[in-house]
Amino acid sequence: MRLPQGGRPGAANGQGKVPDPLHVHDQKEFREALKKLRGTRSYQAVATASGGGLSTTTIHNVLTKDALPSRDFVAKYLPACGLPEAEQARWLSCWETLDGQPAQPVGPAGPGGPGGPGRWQGLLDGRQARLRAGVAVGVVLALTAALVAWQVHESNADRFREQHCGTSSSDLVTGPGGECTGVTDGSDGAGVFGDDLKPVMKAIGAENRNVTDGGDYVTFAFLTPLSSADANSLTVGQYVAELEGAYTAVEEENKKDSRPKIRLLVASMGSSERAWKAAVDQLKNVRDGEHLVAVAGLGLSQQETVDATRELAEADLPMIGDLITADGFDATGAVDGKGPINGLARVALSNTDQLTAISRQLGSGRRTAALVSTEVTPNGTRDLYTESLQKGFRTIAGLKKHLDPNSDFAFDPRGGPGAILPTISQNFCNTGKTIDTVYYAARVKYLPGFLDALAQRSCHAQPITVITGSDAASLDPTTQALHTADAPITVLYASFPSPAQLSGPANPDRGLYEAFVKDFTAPHHDQQFPARHLTSSYWAIVAHDAVLTASTALHNAAAHGSPTSLPNRYAVRNELYALRNDAVAGASGHFGIDAHGNRTRTDTIATVHRLGQALPEPTD
Repeated sequence: MRLPQGGRPGAANGQGKVPDPLHVHDQKEFREALKKLRGTRSYQAVATASGGGLSTTTIHNVLTKDALPSRDFVAKYLPACGLPEAEQARWLSCWETLDGQPAQPVGPAGPGGPGGPGRWQGLLDGRQARLRAGVAVGVVLALTAALVAWQVHESNADRFREQHCGTSSSDLVTGPGGECTGVTDGSDGAGVFGDDLKPVMKAIGAENRNVTDGGDYVTFAFLTPLSSADANSLTVGQYVAELEGAYTAVEEENKKDSRPKIRLLVASMGSSERAWKAAVDQLKNVRDGEHLVAVAGLGLSQQETVDATRELAEADLPMIGDLITADGFDATGAVDGKGPINGLARVALSNTDQLTAISRQLGSGRRTAALVSTEVTPNGTRDLYTESLQKGFRTIAGLKKHLDPNSDFAFDPRGGPGAILPTISQNFCNTGKTIDTVYYAARVKYLPGFLDALAQRSCHAQPITVITGSDAASLDPTTQALHTADAPITVLYASFPSPAQLSGPANPDRGLYEAFVKDFTAPHHDQQFPARHLTSSYWAIVAHDAVLTASTALHNAAAHGSPTSLPNRYAVRNELYALRNDAVAGASGHFGIDAHGNRTRTDTIATVHRLGQALPEPTD
């Protein structure tokens, strides 16, 4: 069954006569009349007919919200429903009445009273003169009132746009510092989330228009913090490559001879994921109307992401995380001990996968390791990534044996890392032992400052190795502290193979990666994504593979279901947990999803990377 497309409003679409705005008495009846005017047209059909003026999420939210729609919305909605221009004026006049604005005058009334010659003529002439003067004054007053009303409307419209990212969409919200958050399908403008995302947002808008014109489609949402403008943000600007990778997967899947096609919504939680609740609520609101069957991305391993996934799970939406690595942040819900998170899967390497790979490379030599950790985000919420790293350092056999119990240092990022990290680094010189290794259970955001502090400690000539998680993949390898001759520092972290390794002869799945690179760097509706985004971050790869995992589940559900109906979210979730035996052909290689929603074959893909100096030999 195709989602409803086309159709004329009123009797021609089987909904009865065109509703009459003259019979409307309040804002509720006005909204109901607007709904009837749409007839059998889908939200997408109306959005397409608006020429990009309205998004499907805006239409859905406005028509279901208990409030009078804005005049700007009504002015765009009426012609998109096929209403003739002459009839649109009656609807706008009704809106002005409901909004408390005066209706436009219909002109002066004709003369009242008998006419004719005789002794009454002078009285009649005087009455007519007074009437004409009164009408003239009335017209001036009416025009003045209309001008004032228009100015008020324009002022309100400007204020609305300021509050909604310069758009007419209530689905987008301007937050502190002008940051835009919310949900869009790309029809609200390519620059709503910032200039750096314009190319990919233009491509998403164009792809969505192509898909919805065909009618046989479902909707995916990509949920992520699309900004790092906030000083507290932990994303370090990698979100651009992330969204580009996600879009590349959608575009390539839509090129295939398979059904249904995929429409992509972009949902931004904003810096530090502070707007996660609003974005998730919007996705829940459009779940049925937009035939939303999967949510990918999800953000980082922090408390806000856990809360978001739990709400999406309650809405029965399948989820595929691209970046979440904290142990237990899967369908079991063990990450916070509050019960299962049904429908959650992920394609990243868990922290245990990463630290186990590093422990194997350290060898059997003796080390003395300090632990530097933080357990909260700059928001003051739980940082589950760092909590998980800290637990791994304390429990993985090949790592915990090196820990010095007297060299355990924790810090709170809200207290200023720049002040405490130099103090912690100097303590390594004052323990009475030679600290040659640091287990760093904190975010890469603070790592450059920590490395600078290590290079300036009084015992800086003593070689030191910093071991951390995959967040370090975004550390600039040219960081000066990594190349200071008299302060030898080595950084080890584990993640996916480097681009050179993925395309090298040792990778049996290198053809999959090379195909992804070709697709990523090819033109996307006349837009180009920089090839450097593939070498500066692994986020494009995992975002691509997360969306590809959802797509594989979707197309399996379509193949196993009715050829005349669209798979629903329950069918997609069923197939998601049946993706065993390397069912997903991702850019990072073949993999599956296990019963708990975790990626399979992690032991063959987890790769240890070194930055800075060569790894010092441990003592015997």
